[in-house]
Amino acid sequence: MVDYPQRNLPILPIKSSVLFPYVSMPLVINRPASMAALDVALSSEDKFIAVFTQKDPNIAEPTAAQLYDIGTLGVIKRMARIDHFLHVEVQGVARISRRNKTVQQAYLNDSFDYLPAPGKADNSAESEALHRAVLELVGRILNLIKPEMQMGLNVIMSDIDNPVKQVYSLAAIMPIEVEKGMELLSAGSEIELFKSMHEHLEHEVQVLELRDQINRQVESKIGKEQREYFLRQQLREIQQELGIERPEQADVGELRKKSAEADLPPPVGEALEREISRLERMSSISPDYQLTRTYVEFALALPWHKTTRDQLDLARAEAILNEDHFDLRDIKQRILEHLAVMKLNPQSKAPILCLVGPPGVGKTSVGQSIARAMGRKFERMSLGGLHDEAELRGHRRTYIGAMPGRILQALHRAGVRNPLLMLDELDKIGRDFRGDPAAALMEILDPAQNYGFHDNYLDMPFDLSGVFFIATANTLQNIPPPLLNRMETLRLAGYSDEEKREIAQRYLLPRRIKEAGLSERQLSLADETLNYIIRRYTREAGVRELERALGSLARRLATEVVRGKTGALSVRPDDLADLLGPEVFHPERLRLHPPAGVAAGLAWTEAGGDVLYVETARLAEGGDLLLTGQLGDVMQESAKAARSHLWSHAESLGIDRQSIRNTGVHIHVPSGAVPKDGPSAGVTMISALTSLYTGIPVREGTAMTGEITLSGLVLPVGGVKEKVLAAHRAGIYRVILPAENRKDLSALPAHVLRKMEFVYVTSIREVLDAAIPHMQQQSPAEELSAR
Repeated sequence: MVDYPQRNLPILPIKSSVLFPYVSMPLVINRPASMAALDVALSSEDKFIAVFTQKDPNIAEPTAAQLYDIGTLGVIKRMARIDHFLHVEVQGVARISRRNKTVQQAYLNDSFDYLPAPGKADNSAESEALHRAVLELVGRILNLIKPEMQMGLNVIMSDIDNPVKQVYSLAAIMPIEVEKGMELLSAGSEIELFKSMHEHLEHEVQVLELRDQINRQVESKIGKEQREYFLRQQLREIQQELGIERPEQADVGELRKKSAEADLPPPVGEALEREISRLERMSSISPDYQLTRTYVEFALALPWHKTTRDQLDLARAEAILNEDHFDLRDIKQRILEHLAVMKLNPQSKAPILCLVGPPGVGKTSVGQSIARAMGRKFERMSLGGLHDEAELRGHRRTYIGAMPGRILQALHRAGVRNPLLMLDELDKIGRDFRGDPAAALMEILDPAQNYGFHDNYLDMPFDLSGVFFIATANTLQNIPPPLLNRMETLRLAGYSDEEKREIAQRYLLPRRIKEAGLSERQLSLADETLNYIIRRYTREAGVRELERALGSLARRLATEVVRGKTGALSVRPDDLADLLGPEVFHPERLRLHPPAGVAAGLAWTEAGGDVLYVETARLAEGGDLLLTGQLGDVMQESAKAARSHLWSHAESLGIDRQSIRNTGVHIHVPSGAVPKDGPSAGVTMISALTSLYTGIPVREGTAMTGEITLSGLVLPVGGVKEKVLAAHRAGIYRVILPAENRKDLSALPAHVLRKMEFVYVTSIREVLDAAIPHMQQQSPAEELSAR
C-alpha cells in the first residue's frame, strides 16, 4: 500500500495532453504560477505535485474551474533551468480527484481524493478478451506504421505483467485527443479502460488502413512528377519536424539578402518584397514558383543605381577616336562636345545620335570606339527585321514564356545603368499585326519620357536617362518622322580612294595580316597596288569589300608561306590577277568619249553615291516618250519636264521643233534591274536630250546633278557629298552642281576638293553652256523675237 500525502499539494496545469500513471512526461514550464507550484513541490521531501489538464488550452493562467476534475499525482524526477524556462520530467503515480477546496495563491493548490487503479472485473474472460483485442489492434498498427516508429510499441507489447500500465503507456505514445485521454484516465475498471482503448485503436487502425490504401492507389497511378511531389511533401514534413530549413526557405532567404544589399528604390523594394513573400508560401514544384523566382532574380540583377564613371579627358578621348577611325570629323567633334558639356554640367542628359550612311563606312565600330573613349560599357542590339513591339517592351508575366524586353536585357548584360547602347539597323525595323516597334522606340529615345521607361515584364519604371543611345541606319526614308525628330542625325558619307587607301594601310591590312598568321614584315603592299585593288576589285562607298579582298590576299600568301616560300612578299598590281582572280570592275572606255545623246548623272543610293548614265535615242516614227530602266514616278516626271522644256525653247537651242514633234524619243538608264527614282536627274535628262537633238556630245569627264523646273530653273538636291565622291571614284573630276549646293562641299575631304572642278548653275541655260561645248544658244530676247 503506497503512502500518499494527505496535505494540500500544488497544482501544475498542462495543455493539450494527459499525464497517466506509470508514464513519464517531459514538460517545459514558463508560466509564473506553474513555476511557483514547481518551486513548492521541489522544496518538499517527496516532490509530489498534482498534474491536471486544462479544458481550454488557449487560457494562459487557468483557474481551478477551468481544469478537469480528475488528474494524476506526479513525482518530479528531474529539473533543469535553461534561460527563462524550467525543463522537468514528471512521473505519473496515481489517479486523483480534486476536492474543490482550491486555495488561490501565487499558484493553485488543493486537497485530493486518491482513486484506486482500475480494478479487475468479475468476468475475467471478458476482460482478457478485451485485452487481447487491444493487443491485436496494436499488432495491426505495427504493420501499418513505419519501422522507425515501431520500437516504442514493441517495448509496450513486451510488458504483459500489468495490463493497465500497458494501456496507459499506449495512450501516452499514440496520437490521442485530450477528451479521449481523459476518458481513459477516468475509467474505474479494467473492462471500461479496455473498451475505451479498443474504440480508439479501432478508429486509428481504420485511418491507417485507409491511408495505406490511398497510398497504394496513388502510387500505382502517379508519374514521376507526382512521385517527386509526394516525396517533397514528406521531406518538408520531416524537415519541419527536425527544424531544418527547406530549400525554398533557403532561396527566399538568399533573395531577401540580395534585396537588402541591392539598395533598391523604395517602390521597387516594396514590390519585390511582396513577390518574395508570395514565393515563400509556394511549393518549389509549383509552376509559378520558378516563374516568380526568375522574375525576382532578374529584377534584383538590374543595375538600379550602378554606373560607370565617365572619362572626361578630351585629349585622351580624341586620341582614342583618332586611333580607331580615320577622318569622321563631325562625329568625333560631336562626342568631344558632349564630353565637354558633361565636364561642365555632370547632370546633363546623354545625347541620342543617329549615324546615317552606306554599309561598310564604320557606323557600328564607331559606336564601340565612342564607348571606349568615354569609359562606358558597350552593348549592341540589332533591330533589323524586328516586328514585335514586345521584343522591346517585354511580355506580360501572364503569358507562357514571358521575357523582359531587349532594352532591359541589354542593361542586365551591361551591369550598369549608363552604358552606350547601339540600336543597329534602325531603318530595317518592321511593322505588322503584333505592333509597331518604332512607336515603342519613341518613348525609349525621348529624354523627356525615358526616365520612367515601363517594361511589361518588369512592370515597374526603370530610368533610361543615363543610357547613351546611338542608332545606325543606311537611309532615313524608312524611319518615321516622329522617331527621327527625337534623334540628332550625323551623316557618314562614303570614302574617297585616297581615304580608303589610308584606312587600308592603318587598319584593314594589319588586321588581316594578323588573322592570317603572318607578320607585317612578311607582306607589304605599295600604294599603287592598293589603288589597283580599290579601283578594279571594289566599287563601294565603304571599305567592307576592300577588307574582304585584303583578307583573301593575305590567305593566299599564307598558303605560299606554308608551302615553303620564305622572305618578304611584295605584291605588285600585275600579281593581283593570280592572287585575287580576274578584275571585277573595268573602267568604261566607251564613256570616256560619250556619243551624242548620252550624259553622266550622279545619284545617291543606300550604298553611297553612284554614277548613272542617261542614254537617249530617236524613234523613227511617232512622237511618244519611252522610258526604261525601272524609273520611278519622280524620275519619269523629270524626263517629261525636260522634253517639254526643250519643245518650248527649241528655237533658242538651235533645235528643229518639228523634229521633236514628228519623232519619238527613248530614254534609258542602264542597270535596269535596279529601281531608280528622285528629282536630281533632271539636269542630266535635259543635257542628254539636248545633245541628242543637236548632235553635239556632252563634254568628256563631266557629271551633273540637279532638279529642273519647266521655267528653266535648277534647284538644289541632297546627298552632294556622296555624289561627288562617286564621281571622284569613277575618275570624273568635273561636276555641274546647283549653285545653292555650294555650301555642301565643305564636308568633302581637302584632297578631293583640290582634284575636282565644280561648275555652279542656277538655270538650264547655264547647265547646257557648261555641259555641251560649241553650242550656240540665243539670248532670251532673241528667242522671244524668233517666236
